[in-house]
Amino acid sequence: DQALAALWEISPEAVRTLRLQEGIVPSVKQIDTLAGEFAAQTNYLYLTYNGCENDIDPSEERPIFVLGSGPYCIGSSVEFDWCAVNALKSLRRIGLSSVMINSNPETVSTDYDESGRLYFEELTLERVRDIADFENPRGIIISVGGQIANNLASPLAEAGYPLLGTPASSIDSAENRKEFSSLLGKIGVDQPLWEEAQTLDQAKRFAKRVGYPLLVRPSYVLSGAAMNVVFNDEELKKYLTEAARISRGHPVVISQFIENAKELEIDGVAKEGKIVIEAITEHVENAGVHSGDATVVLPPQRLYLETIRRAKQISRKIAHALKITGPFNIQFLAKENALKVIECNVRASRSFPFVSKVTNHNFIDTAVRAMLGDELPEWYETLELDHVGVKTPQFSYSRLKGANPVAQVEMASTGEVACLGANLHEAFMQSWLATGQKIRGKRLLVSIGGDKKGRFLDVLRKLERAGWELFATDNTHDFLVRSGVASHFLYKASESLEPNIKSAISGQEVDLIVNIPNNRMPKILTDGFTIRRLAIDHNIPLITNMQIALLFLHCLTTVDLANIPVKSWKSMIAGEVYAS
Repeated sequence: DQALAALWEISPEAVRTLRLQEGIVPSVKQIDTLAGEFAAQTNYLYLTYNGCENDIDPSEERPIFVLGSGPYCIGSSVEFDWCAVNALKSLRRIGLSSVMINSNPETVSTDYDESGRLYFEELTLERVRDIADFENPRGIIISVGGQIANNLASPLAEAGYPLLGTPASSIDSAENRKEFSSLLGKIGVDQPLWEEAQTLDQAKRFAKRVGYPLLVRPSYVLSGAAMNVVFNDEELKKYLTEAARISRGHPVVISQFIENAKELEIDGVAKEGKIVIEAITEHVENAGVHSGDATVVLPPQRLYLETIRRAKQISRKIAHALKITGPFNIQFLAKENALKVIECNVRASRSFPFVSKVTNHNFIDTAVRAMLGDELPEWYETLELDHVGVKTPQFSYSRLKGANPVAQVEMASTGEVACLGANLHEAFMQSWLATGQKIRGKRLLVSIGGDKKGRFLDVLRKLERAGWELFATDNTHDFLVRSGVASHFLYKASESLEPNIKSAISGQEVDLIVNIPNNRMPKILTDGFTIRRLAIDHNIPLITNMQIALLFLHCLTTVDLANIPVKSWKSMIAGEVYAS
């Protein structure tokens, strides 16, 4: 429809109307799993215009559609597939017929035995409508497939198809940055200062009024695409243009970027605007790292009880205002007793599998039952846990030659690992090691920019007493020596003298590298970038975030890496204690 609309210079809807008037509809065909030798009886289906009849009849019982997550990419991966599969399992337990629509052969949701019927098709408005016209579903679940499925909410609702869960108008209010910011103002929820950026001059006036840094945010995007922190007018112009291109037809919002703030999230499920279950997680990293790249802890270990109480209070306000029924995710900034909302996603987030495993409550099952109108308990408790869960991102910088391995506001990780432990340090070290990292010895290279060095002094002294050798370049080396900590001096990468930091890394003379950039958006052509790239290229563990580095180094002083107790998820959930 879209291709013909472009050729004829009319709307896709007009093409569809003409096509249906002429009786031109795709045929439903079964995948032939028997090479034509026998009649195939499968529920594995596809649509084609190269056919005269359908291989099957519409479902006898009006089914529930579940829209999957589509092709894997950064930001949309197996986490959303877990959500889709669990939605299918919930429908099966309830006794309802299900139809899965997805186009990714790598997913579990495209296994033909996971759903009543599987349509191996693209997640576009045209194709979903074609399938819905054939199957006549009683409802469509769009909130478990990530951003691709969520973006179909408004057009499907406008076309008259029955969506299950939160109303499409509420989804649009949450996705549209301008509308959501206005909504927060109406219900009295604090947020960073913001403005819709319609022109560059307007954006510059806003920057002059509130000051840099600013966050440029397009609407209806996944994984922070085209989202950037800008520090001057030149960067503002560059990234505003990029955001406008990505967010075509939807507003781009610029907001005040609050530095050195903690970030926390609430994943939850509501029914008719009332929350029935929620889990509060905290990021180890300060704000400025995309939530998909952040190291996430549940239950929170560093949040004040008042912060948790207020976050819950705000989440109730937002759930009520948006009339949420089903899954949602809210992200917050916390600094100096002030709590501000960053955004709300009225769908399952990529952390739903994590919070479900850690709390032993299947959030997707609860969401499906809420969307179907089932009776649910008044409240599920998720904070009183006897263990700690940590989710650690996994990156593929070694396969991206020349990439700068520093996490920022646009997502870059390609995987994640979650582990449970008796405390934060055990859970964190298990999850970090489970990403494939190895520490072969006790030689630590530290390169810490600016005034951050003092934050590391106490833990570096402890490591020195524990037998670690420290290596550093001039400024960090001088600071350590003045503070009474022994350090091996190395010349910078840009200096042609030995002993040089490049030689030390290339020669595997260090076992761990902590490189904290001097500013938030490190430039490519610096000594720091050279250190980071050499670390990646020579497979030496690298830490570039200050909060992660501090936690990691403290873990080295408290956790015996050779004897970390490992237990199964079932035994941890059952509350089995560690052997002393």
